[in-house]
Amino acid sequence: MENNCEVNTRPQTIKEKLKTWSFWRSFIGPVIGSIAGFSYYHFVGCASGTCAITGSPYMSTIWGAAMGYFLVNSPCARGRC
Repeated sequence: MENNCEVNTRPQTIKEKLKTWSFWRSFIGPVIGSIAGFSYYHFVGCASGTCAITGSPYMSTIWGAAMGYFLVNSPCARGRC
């Protein structure tokens, strides 16, 4: 039997890499997570201000970005679970 698979051994150029979903996935997840984290702070938040994550807009935005990154780049998101 003949193997018809071609292997691309040359490195991708920057233009080629910018066109791939795997490149943009690392940016889109944190951006959407940041928006969701800040929205949670703004609309739900913490009334007393003593909550560790939701008491500060900076912390809720950072945690939202981290969760967005981990959700989009997890092995389960790529179908490897």
